[in-house]
Order: sequence, then C-alpha cells, then structure tokens
Amino acid sequence: MGDSSHISPLAGGTQGHPDAVDASPAALVRGTQTQSIEHTTSRRTGPRRWLRAVRWLIAAGYHPKANATTLAVAEDLATRMDYDTGHARYCLDEMAARLGVSRATVKRHAAVLRELGALVWVVHGTRANVRRALGLGGYAATATVYAAAIPAVYDHALGHTLVGSGYEARIVIDQRGQAPKPVDNPAVDNACSEGREPPSLTWVREVGQVQVVGGCKDTSQARPAKTPIPHQSSSINGKRRTAKDVQTAGKTVRMVRALVNWTQVVPLRRLEFVLRPLTDRGLDALAIAGMLQGMCAGVRWKPTRPDVFIQSQLAADRRQAEQREQQEAQAARFELENAPVGAFVSTPGQYADVMSGLRHGMETYSERAKASGWDDLSDHTTPAAGGPDADEDARAAAAIAAFLGSSPANAPATV
Repeated sequence: MGDSSHISPLAGGTQGHPDAVDASPAALVRGTQTQSIEHTTSRRTGPRRWLRAVRWLIAAGYHPKANATTLAVAEDLATRMDYDTGHARYCLDEMAARLGVSRATVKRHAAVLRELGALVWVVHGTRANVRRALGLGGYAATATVYAAAIPAVYDHALGHTLVGSGYEARIVIDQRGQAPKPVDNPAVDNACSEGREPPSLTWVREVGQVQVVGGCKDTSQARPAKTPIPHQSSSINGKRRTAKDVQTAGKTVRMVRALVNWTQVVPLRRLEFVLRPLTDRGLDALAIAGMLQGMCAGVRWKPTRPDVFIQSQLAADRRQAEQREQQEAQAARFELENAPVGAFVSTPGQYADVMSGLRHGMETYSERAKASGWDDLSDHTTPAAGGPDADEDARAAAAIAAFLGSSPANAPATV
C-alpha cells in the first residue's frame, strides 16, 4: 500500500481523503504504449473533473512520487485544456518557466501523471516539420499533445457505473435516490397526474459536457460581442442614394477587388458597404486601390479580415481629419481674439485718403481711355470735365467725408 504522509503540506487537500482506499503499485500504468489514447483503460474527461480526480489520486497515495509539484503540473495543464476534448499541448519550456522548476522536474511529474492513468498521449512530439505538412514555409517541430483521463480505480472507488470501455467509456448517473430540489414556483394541482408513468430514472451523460443547473447560475448567458458596424448615411452629398448609385459603386468595387488581391476574401456586397465612404466621394477604382495598397505599404503581412481592417483605417483617417479641422478652427479663433495692436484700427483721414486716391485713379483711367479712343460705355462724364454728374459726385464724396468725420481733398465747402 502507498503512503501519502510524504506529500508536501503546501498542496491543498493532500493530507488524506475520506474516500481514499488501499493503493497498490500494481495499479500504476507502465509502458509507453499503454499510456497512449489508443490503448488506455482510462476514460476521457474535462479539465474540472480531471483536476478533482488528480487531487484524489495524489491524496490516496497511489503513486509514491506524487506530491504538490505533480498537482502544480496538472493545474498548469488544466488551464490550457480544451473543454470539449480535454486536450492540451505540453509546452515543456514554458511550463518549467511558469512553475519555476527545471525541465527534468516537469518531465518527471508528467510521467507520474501518466503512470497514474490521469494523462495519456494524443500526439508524441517529434522533430518532423509540422509546417511542411500544413503547406507552410519555415520549420516547427511537432508538438506533444496530452489528453486528460480518469483511471478506472477512481471510478471503482467512488462507485461509478460505466458504459463502454477504454477512452470512450461514459458514466451512468442514477438519480433515483436523490430528493428533488425545491423551487419558488406557485403551487399547482397535480392530482390528475398520479396515474402517469414516471420519467426515465437513468441516462448516459457525456463527461465534459456543460451542465446547466439553476438557469444561468453555472454558465454565462452573455453572447460574444459582434464587430460594430459604423453607421453610414443613406445620402450622397445631400442627395438620396439611389439604386443606380449602388450599381455604379458595385462596378467600382469589382475593379478594386481585381486590383487588390487581399480584398478578394470579402464578399462583394460587404466590400461595397465598407468602401462606401470612398465611393461616395467620387473616387474611381484606381484611386481606391492606391489607398488600400498604401494601408499595407512596407509590411509583409496581409490582413486576415480585410473588411474590419479597412473600416478601422477609414475611421482613423476620419478622426485625424476632424482633429485637424478642430485645430485649424482653434488657431483661427485664437488669431482673431489675440490680434496685434492696431491691426484693425484706422483713422477717418486714412479712409478719406483711400477714397481720394480711388477717385484720382478713375479720372486718370478715363482720360487715358479717351486719349486711346476707347468707347465709353457709361455715357457719364468725370467731375473734372464739369459734366452733369460732377455735382452729384461731389455731394457723394462730401457725404462720405461727413460720415468719416473729415473732409476729402478738393471737396466743396457747401453741400
């Protein structure tokens, strides 16, 4: 019989187990062949039930070398196991670094788990290039893959009834002796149901299958978050988008798909919706293809989800444009509120000088036009010629001067 007194007291629940039975070294699984998934007598399971069984096996003392480190190795494997298959990659170097032990220690305690029948080989690690088998370049050795298993000695000690044998065996659960759980539902009259046949009392349940007890107590009802699709307007430059606009955009997007190969995995309708901000701007296929190629310029990778990648890039460009507009508006407002001294200040005399210079320039231009023989389309004469509009021009100049608070040069004394 094994002795569990040597197990480290640091491991929780390893100081004996109420269901522990006499352990015998003969129950250990010896040999590489019997420790594989094809020849094992242990049944498959999930990570939660597997850890419970491993703790029981260590506490029962079935292996003389099983201790707290063995449990730590099992817990590390359980955190990386698939809940459906119970498979996990070995990852020897990473596990040794996480646990703070040597590679030899991890190997030794993994062997202890295999001899207990709690761990079986799915794939033996080799130096064969797994990337070549997948049609990829480079080199990567074939990884070791383990599967969680529960030995028959555990099921025998706990009185489990199995259906089948080996790795595909399953537990039969009998609930005939279990009292029903009370519920908060209102009382109903079931007097007419006494003569009905009772439901089935036994069934075969898949080990590792998620069991929902009490509604959403043990399993989460939250659904995975969907990729948000940004809202896009149904108008183009203030006009309602028509079927012809969508058809034209579809032709442009077909050309874009032909020019940019990494967008060809996206359906045409989806790609047209993603590229709608560009087609609404009137860009042609060549311009859009140039923008898409520029998004991946200088890198060797290609986006695995081009539609999401394009959406994020366009959203980033839109945010940058909005930030630039805000900065320019802030700069213009700052310059207006902090103008240099005297920038918008001028005296009435300066306004009068400007008007005088303008009148002098018009008179010079009219004289030059007459000397050159150009046709005068206005039928008006200049004030210097003493025409009928001279007095009217003089009154207008005097009114402007009065408004400005000064008198222009050559203005008449009376108005």
